[in-house]
Amino acid sequence: MTSQATGQGRTFNILDTNVLMYDPEALFKFEKAHIGISIVVLEELDKFKQEATDKGRNTRAAIRYLDSIRTKGCLGEGIELPNGSLLKVLFTPMHTQKKTFPFETNIGDHRILLTALELKQKGHDVRFISKDINARLKADALGIQAQDYLKQALTTHDTFYKGWISIAVPAVELKKEMPAVLLQLLEEQEITVNQFILLKSQNNPYNYVIFRYCGGEIFKRVTQPQFKWPIHARNPQQLMALDLLLDDNIKLVSLCGPAGTGKTFLALLAGLHKLLVKDAYEKMLISRPVVPLGRDIGYLPGTLEEKLHSWMLPIYDNIECIFHSVRVSQHLEEVKQENDHKGNGRRKSRKKQNGGINGLRSLNDLVYQGKLSLEAITYMRGRSIPYQYILIDEVQNLSLHEVKTLVSRVGDGGKIILSGDPYQIDSQYLDFSSNGLVVTSERFKGQEIFGTVYLETSERSELSKLASELL
Repeated sequence: MTSQATGQGRTFNILDTNVLMYDPEALFKFEKAHIGISIVVLEELDKFKQEATDKGRNTRAAIRYLDSIRTKGCLGEGIELPNGSLLKVLFTPMHTQKKTFPFETNIGDHRILLTALELKQKGHDVRFISKDINARLKADALGIQAQDYLKQALTTHDTFYKGWISIAVPAVELKKEMPAVLLQLLEEQEITVNQFILLKSQNNPYNYVIFRYCGGEIFKRVTQPQFKWPIHARNPQQLMALDLLLDDNIKLVSLCGPAGTGKTFLALLAGLHKLLVKDAYEKMLISRPVVPLGRDIGYLPGTLEEKLHSWMLPIYDNIECIFHSVRVSQHLEEVKQENDHKGNGRRKSRKKQNGGINGLRSLNDLVYQGKLSLEAITYMRGRSIPYQYILIDEVQNLSLHEVKTLVSRVGDGGKIILSGDPYQIDSQYLDFSSNGLVVTSERFKGQEIFGTVYLETSERSELSKLASELL
């Protein structure tokens, strides 16, 4: 047996099961290295291969790769890969001393760590690679080098593309049609298409103007949209979001930010206005992960209608809020016109301003009239969806593959909005850098049909804002 096959002279990269579930091509991402796959990993992959999920799809792909590799030799002895690496299946030691390995060996992760520890005790350099933070902590406690697996270049909280930058300027600059600082920015730093420039007065941060970069030396001044409805942006970032949502040339919008910043509300507001007032789309389609852990909608209790109602309560709440605001505004306008009539002593012909929601009292009315569809993400695969305004909520809990599946469903005349909080991820194998919302925003940055905004100010209530800050 050669030194190549025994693993001498190179670091052994021991892959956890979740690495292959996250990226089945991880087997080929380590050039001129040794890759160790514990027999436990093969057993765990077998448990998940039947799942009709992204995890199941990746599991099956990893198994197929391993099956293809095994035809070129013996996995137990080690097989050289095209990139110069050696892949070897490792067996769990039969005997272990409690002093050197304090964990119970009836747990899969512990047996993988035991395999790594035995290699280390034999004099090998060992690196344990896992998406599981707790498993990495245990490896570190055993003296084994541990690290996360990163499929793409790491996007951190500091380097995350927010879609806008803020610059303090003299107040006199804000009055100019084209402030000189905008062209200076193009010379000094990279500004991407559809990125917003927030110019604030040096002495008064509430005095500001917003521009959107449109390419070349063209900047568009962003102003409050002229809604028929009495709802307006409450802060600069909400104004940026509405500018993208109402622009028919922007086909993909991502809205990121913590709870209460208005991501879902703004997306619904713009969609309903485009659908009911502007008649720009045939229907609005809304979807969100059914359960944070990604279970199918069938796991929820009740009939389909009951399942959808429980699942979509946040959507119901936001749409009811919009409809309530419009109805109150209409009532006040009617009272004003009635008072004008009484004051003038004669009847004035007046036309009711229904704002596009005449006869609509709730989300159920929209569904009944075929204007709105609530669907599980599972049922969107394989479809082509033209001329629809699509909102996918809680996207931080979706993988990049799942987001790709959804975005690629959009047909001619359609638009899709992805919203979520990248700091609030419930999926076990996703984090800030790898979730579909952040990665999609990074990959589409600079495309003319894409725009993103990070909303940072909570507008839900003073209590909600304090809860986010203090708890």
